[in-house]
Amino acid sequence: MKILSSCLLPLFFVFASCYAQGADTLKVYSPSNKTCVKVWMAKQLSYSVTHNKKVVIETSVIDLELANGRSLSQNTTVKSSSVKKIVNQIISPVPEKRKIIPDIYNQLLLSFKQPYTVEFRAYDDGVAYRISTAFKDSIIIKNEVAEFNFPGEPLAYFPEIPYKDSLDMFQTSFEDLYVLKKISDFPKTSIAYSPVLIVPASNPKIALTESSLEDYPGMFFTGTGSSKLKGVFARYPLEEKIAWALYSQRRVAKRADYIAKTKGNRSFPWRVIMISEQDKDLPNNDLVYRLASPSRVADVSWIKPGNITDEWIINVNLFNVPFKSGVNTASYKYYIDFARRFGFDRIMMDAGWSDNNDLMKVNPDINMDTLVAYAKEKGVKIAMWTLALTLDRQLDSALNQFNKWGVDFIMTDFIDRDDQKAVNFHYRVAKACADHKIMVMYHGSYPPKGFNRTYPNAVAREAVLGSEYNIWSDKVSPDHDVLLPFTRMLAGPLDYEPGILNNVNKKSFRSIEGHVMSQGTRGHQAAMVVVYDSPIQFFSGNPSQGWLEPKYMELLGSIPTTWDETVIVEAKVGEHIITARKNNQNWYAGGITGWKEQDAIVKLNFIDNGTYKATICRDGINADKYGTDYVIESFRVKKNDEVKIHLAPGGGFLLKLEKE
Repeated sequence: MKILSSCLLPLFFVFASCYAQGADTLKVYSPSNKTCVKVWMAKQLSYSVTHNKKVVIETSVIDLELANGRSLSQNTTVKSSSVKKIVNQIISPVPEKRKIIPDIYNQLLLSFKQPYTVEFRAYDDGVAYRISTAFKDSIIIKNEVAEFNFPGEPLAYFPEIPYKDSLDMFQTSFEDLYVLKKISDFPKTSIAYSPVLIVPASNPKIALTESSLEDYPGMFFTGTGSSKLKGVFARYPLEEKIAWALYSQRRVAKRADYIAKTKGNRSFPWRVIMISEQDKDLPNNDLVYRLASPSRVADVSWIKPGNITDEWIINVNLFNVPFKSGVNTASYKYYIDFARRFGFDRIMMDAGWSDNNDLMKVNPDINMDTLVAYAKEKGVKIAMWTLALTLDRQLDSALNQFNKWGVDFIMTDFIDRDDQKAVNFHYRVAKACADHKIMVMYHGSYPPKGFNRTYPNAVAREAVLGSEYNIWSDKVSPDHDVLLPFTRMLAGPLDYEPGILNNVNKKSFRSIEGHVMSQGTRGHQAAMVVVYDSPIQFFSGNPSQGWLEPKYMELLGSIPTTWDETVIVEAKVGEHIITARKNNQNWYAGGITGWKEQDAIVKLNFIDNGTYKATICRDGINADKYGTDYVIESFRVKKNDEVKIHLAPGGGFLLKLEKE
């Protein structure tokens, strides 16, 4: 990740009188002057945010409390303060939205007499702040005070975790539905992980999350009985136990009365407040990436994500084959042939290729030497699933073995925590994988929150209720799918794993293991490979069914996963989204709707001059009853042409535009 330019321009520092805050209020404006952060020091450090002169965050408190009784609020005397304009440009080695990312903001830096500093950044699309300390010795953090106080009675979308007696609420897979309710109705006994999307009576909408989470627990939110949310954090795990099962993991048996033990001279995570005047601005916001710590991987030339197949969701339930399907050599050779035919870069060998608790103990039905040689002959890579507990224990030997097999991508699963120890596990594994030139994806884990900038080989993260839930529940619906670009995706790329080929309407859906269905249409499934940010995009459908639909699979296999530019053509939270992305000279567009059908007009004002061959997969005339009904057709278009598309209930479309 290269910083092309840096411009530090002193700005006039404003001392403003304000009845609500006091005569010592400090201000910093965004570059366009639309957004203003006001900061003042009374008994506690407080701030508020306005956008277009409208208050979007009312008086809210910031503090960091240490176990020895010291805190920022003990002495709020400012030693020095400054405002600067920063003009940077980031080049992303794994561009999820765009390759060149402008990073322009105004910075307010406050240094206190005690060894604390607080930095505020005002962007045109949001605000962020972070606390830094300069203690000589290590410190124990008792608590962090992070308040977000909203005017009026706004609604918010929460991934809510309700209190359950005797269970550790912070032990979660981060795979929940987003529920819409008033902030004042969010219980004090529940927590929600970020991002959380706030929906006032009128725009702008506000999203809360964090960035640069390192050696520190992740921030959750809880209710206060008012329109104020406050951050809460998993306490430090003092004791852990191994929960032995098919997928074993470390679970917390006892937590401390503090949240972190860490070095005293450091910066803490960014608290991020995204501000969106229009719904379509949200999915294109990359503020979390901009705030993240720069890459720690010097050579990124080997990081080559792409598309990949997976067999776990369909339980390797192949048909029209001359062998017994299952987790065996013949089935994986079949997947390699499928990937080769339809343009997929890799196949995943998911859970079952080895003993879950011993990566050196390969399933006796699999001959790895045969598969490695066969994949190399076909020009297809092999990727491996691992259990996080096992990978942690066998990290060096496992990565060495993966290198011998030519594996350049692994998944590790069932972490289900973001306390300080769990967060540090992610960094340790990502660094080890980078040293071995292996990409990694975390499942059963929290959203990336900028981790993908710091370790670009960590190409995506799950932390989403995605395709796998079709196996055992009806939670995954088009209404849920269309919320994700405005909620979960704001914290970084997500691994939803679309591509289910058995598509049905709400009435026909059933959860059937091995014969997995998806709610909504085939066009909806196809569109998600463009709509969702994910540099490594999984195809989770049944390849035996895919062989019967070569035109569809050829189209799906030809879609890139990294992008030079992204444009959100049209969007409304919870209803629909149309996303267009550029890769080299070609453009790709995807659109999805919830259960409400839509008529879309895609004006091609984003493409370059010249003629394009357009190939579209759209809902067929009977897709409302038979979700697998789709049409693939080709035609030619030029700049500013309009493409009219009808989206069935739960529908979607995938449009490929090839420059001629």
